[in-house]
Amino acid sequence: MLSLKAIVALFSVTVTAWQQPTVHTNRRAAIEGLATAVFLPPTVARAQPAEFQTLGTQSPLPGGDIDSSQFATLANGVRFKEFSIGTGSEAVGANSNVSIQCSGRLLNLNGVVFYNTKNNNPDGFGALPLVVTLGRGEAIPGLEAGIVGMRKNGIRRIIIPAELAYSKYPELEPKPTSGVDQRALDSVVKNPQRDATILFDVRLERFK
Repeated sequence: MLSLKAIVALFSVTVTAWQQPTVHTNRRAAIEGLATAVFLPPTVARAQPAEFQTLGTQSPLPGGDIDSSQFATLANGVRFKEFSIGTGSEAVGANSNVSIQCSGRLLNLNGVVFYNTKNNNPDGFGALPLVVTLGRGEAIPGLEAGIVGMRKNGIRRIIIPAELAYSKYPELEPKPTSGVDQRALDSVVKNPQRDATILFDVRLERFK
């Protein structure tokens, strides 16, 4: 079984805009670019360096190094890193109703995406956010814990240990939206030989 540091190290590739992926030597910049390129509005994303514009769209991702000290660790073992603090003085509380855009990846499968709100577009007019009320058992506990403290438009990367994710709470949100994504998740969660640690990139749209 890979260590958490070794698994998280898989997330260190950057790609040039509208081109095939290439390995980038600035690994810290690659990691930071992944979350911002995925969640920032198009006008903001275009302001980023060209190599970050489509970062996070490729899977699986080749290996590299990452300094785990960049992540804050909560008492329950959930880790998170702020990519954007967000706006305003108010922050999400333990019982807030939140609206988020997010992407979930399976670290044991080299970062295969098993959930993305971008795929939740039933009417063709844009991706619908995931809306949950914290503290009611609607979402997996690790994700709830990682969202608490976020501000509007904030972006976080959240690493969730298996016992706070789908291994114990397979029926909770975020739920895969396709059979292919569900099978990918099941291939990790239902295999005791695999590390079911997962990673979410989250942008908080609004909360109350």
